[in-house]
Amino acid sequence: MAAPLSPDRRLASMNHMIEGYLERESVTVGDEISLHVSTDSPRFRLRFYRLGRELVPVGESGEYSGALHAAPAHPDGLSCLASPSDDWNWPPFDFTVPEDWRPGIHVVEFIECGRGLAVNPPLLDAAHLEGYAREFFVVRPRVHGSRSRILYKKSTFTRHAYNRSDRPGTERGASLYDHPVHRGGGAGEPRGHKVAFHRPGGVIDLAYWDAPFVAWLERHGYPVEYCTDLDLHEDPGLLASYDLLLSVGHDEYWSEAMRAHAEEFVRGGGNIAFLSANACWWRVHPTDSNTAFVSDTDHHVGEEYPHLPATDQWWVPAPDGVGRPENSLTGVSFRNGGMWPATEWPGDRPRIGYTVQHADHWIYEGTGLRDGSGGGVPDRLGAGTPLIGYECDGAAFAYNADGIACATGEDGTPDSFLILGIYVLEPVHEDFHHFKWGHWNGPVRETTLSSPRAATMGLYTAGGTVFTAGTTDWPVVCGHEQDPAVVRVTRNLLDRLRHRAPSPR
Repeated sequence: MAAPLSPDRRLASMNHMIEGYLERESVTVGDEISLHVSTDSPRFRLRFYRLGRELVPVGESGEYSGALHAAPAHPDGLSCLASPSDDWNWPPFDFTVPEDWRPGIHVVEFIECGRGLAVNPPLLDAAHLEGYAREFFVVRPRVHGSRSRILYKKSTFTRHAYNRSDRPGTERGASLYDHPVHRGGGAGEPRGHKVAFHRPGGVIDLAYWDAPFVAWLERHGYPVEYCTDLDLHEDPGLLASYDLLLSVGHDEYWSEAMRAHAEEFVRGGGNIAFLSANACWWRVHPTDSNTAFVSDTDHHVGEEYPHLPATDQWWVPAPDGVGRPENSLTGVSFRNGGMWPATEWPGDRPRIGYTVQHADHWIYEGTGLRDGSGGGVPDRLGAGTPLIGYECDGAAFAYNADGIACATGEDGTPDSFLILGIYVLEPVHEDFHHFKWGHWNGPVRETTLSSPRAATMGLYTAGGTVFTAGTTDWPVVCGHEQDPAVVRVTRNLLDRLRHRAPSPR
């Protein structure tokens, strides 16, 4: 679940009456990118930054003529709310990405001109990345894999699901979670809730999850290339140029094609690191020439569930769901994890960390952590930091005779999955000082699963190796270097998986 913009940041953005969105969130160097901008100023320009160890300005456009454009009304007739399901269809402005720009995640800031506004407003920096009047996009090299064999996937489908299309002083409440739109299907479109990509929204999730981790990667000399969910969805050959795929932060919405391409990658020896949680929870169906998606979820429309069961739940057996548990790819599932029900997102979670298991595994090399096998108390990875949460995933497990948590596989987790760290969650209750496990689509509908719920860190190998951090906040703790052991584990992971293991002869 993405965070609403905090009141102080909204106030800091109140001088803007300009907003926009991109036609597509990835572009190859030297190609054109189209932006759609609405402003009450007579002119505007675009200022571009590259997100790395710092937020570095890389160029500005000339001035464009400005015009104010309306948001489409909510199709259910809800007054003062905008549509989350329709293309907002604002006129485009084209910009050619210079050949000498370094590939990476870029931010475009929309700057008003004229009417006595500052000629050269202050530059954004990493501490003030979050806000409106800006958007992000991925710049990719002409030759995939030419700069790095690590591919960082920005979870753009999840971003669009939570995007409310608000702006300073105006809460439009248009998202999959706020006043969603449900379509009955037909005429080539599946049944479900519909979300359009062509809507403004600003930068929120990128600032929280991605920015600190991207900066950490560059500080520590890990070159990566980037893609979006749509890139992975559309291109079945994309992953062939890489050895390691990174899923970072909150990666909830996956298409059938994304999952098929990822699974084929692993079978062929490719590695995946899920430094994320709530991963692959809902299936989406891109529509409208891949400018929107439909997903049959359990979200209310008004006071009603428009369709239950929600048939795009990955783990639920067919025909009530997809019938392909996400565990078979990720090793874990949100239905065996939980979330932190804080009033203020993301809240100050318990700072206990993962109980260490198998401390002699390569993942723990150089950390000095112990697992209690010598008779002592096992150490905790990330103790003192909010590592667990704000959402976390887990595997069904049972303790063996030595008190080691082992995956049972009853939920679809691969047999070779090794639990390296575990944090057992509290049952659902009203005490908001604890994590609560589950989700109404989890234990309520899966009553036969008797395993305790727990945030779970671990990995398995099935061709390639798949690692899961089991928590949305791994990239935050690592990126801000809040715990040296988490940093070392991340380095061990990247150093080991950035190159495919040699194929057996």
